[in-house]
Amino acid sequence: MAATRGVPDVLVVGGGLAGLACARDLLGAGLDVKVLESSDAVGGRMRSDRHEGFVVDRGFQVFNTSYPQARRRLPLRELRLRPFTPGVLVHTDDGPLRFSDPTRNPRSLPDLRPGRLAGTRDLVALAALSARDMLAPVRVLKHGEDRTTRTALASAGFSEEFVERFFRPFLSGVFLEDELETSGRFFHLVWHSMLRGTLCLPGEGIGAVPRLLAGALPGATVSLDTPVAALTDDGVELATGTELPARAVVVATGPVPAATLLPGLDVPGYRVTTTYYHAATRSPLAEPTLLTDARRRFLNTCVLSEVVPGYAPAGTSLVATSVLGEDRPGREGEIRTALAEVYGSDTGGWDLLTVRTIPDALPVMAPPLPLSRTSRVTPGRYVCGDHRATGSVQGALASGARAAREVARDLGR
Repeated sequence: MAATRGVPDVLVVGGGLAGLACARDLLGAGLDVKVLESSDAVGGRMRSDRHEGFVVDRGFQVFNTSYPQARRRLPLRELRLRPFTPGVLVHTDDGPLRFSDPTRNPRSLPDLRPGRLAGTRDLVALAALSARDMLAPVRVLKHGEDRTTRTALASAGFSEEFVERFFRPFLSGVFLEDELETSGRFFHLVWHSMLRGTLCLPGEGIGAVPRLLAGALPGATVSLDTPVAALTDDGVELATGTELPARAVVVATGPVPAATLLPGLDVPGYRVTTTYYHAATRSPLAEPTLLTDARRRFLNTCVLSEVVPGYAPAGTSLVATSVLGEDRPGREGEIRTALAEVYGSDTGGWDLLTVRTIPDALPVMAPPLPLSRTSRVTPGRYVCGDHRATGSVQGALASGARAAREVARDLGR
């Protein structure tokens, strides 16, 4: 395909993580690129909003410092990352039990003594699993036998009791499903990244991640408020009716618009989550720690302003609590009752700031899970996004990088 004066080599439809990574790599290959983003800012689902003085992310999200793609592409210092406690508090019928990483905080070792959260058998199995997943090369984890996470945990020697008390409530918030039916191969990759990295939040909200990616692109690369209505034989047609030609088009949107623009595209199902944001006059937990519930009334809850004080105005606290599925009448009241028990705090005076439902929060990743797929759809047409890889920051960035490599190769770069 020969270049035409005034016509960009590649149009990238979508300014989320995958699209921004793809654009950066294509520019690095010497190609002329334009990113067309339908909304008023980059980020896709990774967005942060200002709401009555609070920073509200679009659903509960975290940033892991161990992701190779993120480390390669982002000057992490500029994100002003603030860490979560390396561990979780599990609310059980016996009260709150702390699960901590003693390699990062030796003083937490008593929390893991047998008979509290886990027995001796489970602690031995946990040490063996963690040593293997932390030290094994990623390529080994990627090519291991794939089965459900529940089967993988049973094969690793964990008791059903420990799985139900710790792994199931914790991983439900990671996989956004509570049956542990997600690919065990993906679980090992997640465990590897958690052992090697630190879970954090940027000082200006999770939306700072795509903004930093976009800021590294030349100023005219990204066009906001530019929705694409269809792909044409020569490029794309905008919602305004304007046609833009290009030598290649990369669709880097979410699954629904991707399937609309590329009829016949195979996209997975997606998990739906809802996050309730409450404002409290006093923090119900004075530490940046994630809480899970062994009764699984919610996925997880956290006082976000303990992680990043700037998430809430002075003198207030911001509590985020996520659940599976959509909001419904009466659900917020049920959550408020559960939070009163979990935090040991009167939640009656908390103000409900906002509720955010994310219909495409994470793709369904049942085994056997392909960890990567080609981006080529038809000649000159490509696709990338977390629905083409593992549903994570790493997966989205890696998918964009893969699309860029394939486009550059096909265009002779």
